[in-house]
Amino acid sequence: MKTTAKAGRTRFQSGAHSYAAYLKTPEGRLRSDLAFVNLREFLPRSKRSLRALDVGGGTGATAVRLARLGLHVTLLDSAPAMLEISKHAAQEAGLAAKIALTHGDSAHAVRLFRARSFDVIVCHNLLEYLDHPGEVLRAVARLLRGPASVLSLLVRNQAGEVFKTAIQGGDLAAARRCLAAQWGRESLCGGRVRLFTPQAVQALLQAASLTVAATRGVRVVSDYLPPRVSRTARYGQILELERRLGNRPQFAAVARYTQYFAGRAHSLREESR
Repeated sequence: MKTTAKAGRTRFQSGAHSYAAYLKTPEGRLRSDLAFVNLREFLPRSKRSLRALDVGGGTGATAVRLARLGLHVTLLDSAPAMLEISKHAAQEAGLAAKIALTHGDSAHAVRLFRARSFDVIVCHNLLEYLDHPGEVLRAVARLLRGPASVLSLLVRNQAGEVFKTAIQGGDLAAARRCLAAQWGRESLCGGRVRLFTPQAVQALLQAASLTVAATRGVRVVSDYLPPRVSRTARYGQILELERRLGNRPQFAAVARYTQYFAGRAHSLREESR
């Protein structure tokens, strides 16, 4: 990984606390909450002794949630500042013994851990910062334990960028350009981020010998609600609406983010809670 990967590491090193603060906003909470609710649908029924890897785990929010369910979690991140925040989060939750922190590059995960070591691998909002996302997917594919193991992948959706630019930004010319854009702009930390189409993600997963079991849309309409709708006071209603929309393909197709659940075998099944 070259320029974009290095720039991404710099962004999240210097902007770690800004990113942690963003995750506490309604927008940040909604993205995290929806992704985790979706993930719970696909976790193996028995969670005892399960091992999870959170690739690019950042502030440790997902790692803490998984540890609370009884999983043993390893969090991998290339930014020391993020790992420091994750450390404090694990300690405050009383889960430091169940969360191992590892400093390293996500593309080198296969060198850091033994093959087929994890039952669950989380890769949320990481690939958009990489020049070669396929490297990470090939690495994590080798780390999945077996047919029942699951990868949760969350990426920025190109269609969602079009809607955001047109509806939120009111820039119709830019929205038109986004129809074929492979990169967008990151408003929080600056720099560019990769935009993904379903076809592009499917191709990357297939090249890594991974099979998609299901997809979910994350943040379909919440970014475009009028100001009179309080994101805080009506958070529960917004979350429930988003869950319903994200489960329906016609709405999920235009979500800001798309979550993919994949495994190493065709036997990975979708199980509703």
